Amino acid sequence: MTQSNLFPTGDDSRLVDGHLHLRRDQLRHWQAGVASHQQAARLGGSGHQGQLFATIQDSLLPCGIDPFSLLPQPLSFWRWPEPPNHGAAHYFVIDDASHLPHPLLLYVGETGQAARRWKGSHDCKAYLASYLQTLQMVDLTAAISVRFWCDAPSQRTARRAQETRLIHYWQPPFNREMQGRWRTPFTALAD
Repeated sequence: MTQSNLFPTGDDSRLVDGHLHLRRDQLRHWQAGVASHQQAARLGGSGHQGQLFATIQDSLLPCGIDPFSLLPQPLSFWRWPEPPNHGAAHYFVIDDASHLPHPLLLYVGETGQAARRWKGSHDCKAYLASYLQTLQMVDLTAAISVRFWCDAPSQRTARRAQETRLIHYWQPPFNREMQGRWRTPFTALAD
């Protein structure tokens, strides 16, 4: 699989006054590349043409987790009177906008306290703000949700090891480990 470059040589995307200006086609191409990689991983991980009737086999996915099948919750879940998630968890930030070929996994995280993780400062919040602003500038919509897998190990070391496996498998563009892979401008604007 080739690396998707959001800024090909000679294009007219640019950073002006701290705001990213991309063409709609550039952004859609980047989204499609990430989503296609993740869909191939979901259906078997090879990235090559598979069976005619491919199925998702959770046992082949890292930690048996299919983030796309988890219950979507709004990013404001932490403001609810009774938090829907408790304890150790892995969480997944997904854009499932109608124009995407497949849902787009933007970020994978881990926490020991699912009910409180999103309350304070979080790098992903800044990346999402930049991403949403850029989408708005080119008249594209987003359908952002967070999804929790609450069977994560309570021990931090084991939970982080699982998180690392999940990040390397799904390659979400907002995780620091993958920012070079997808050449994600939204993270640079937020840093």
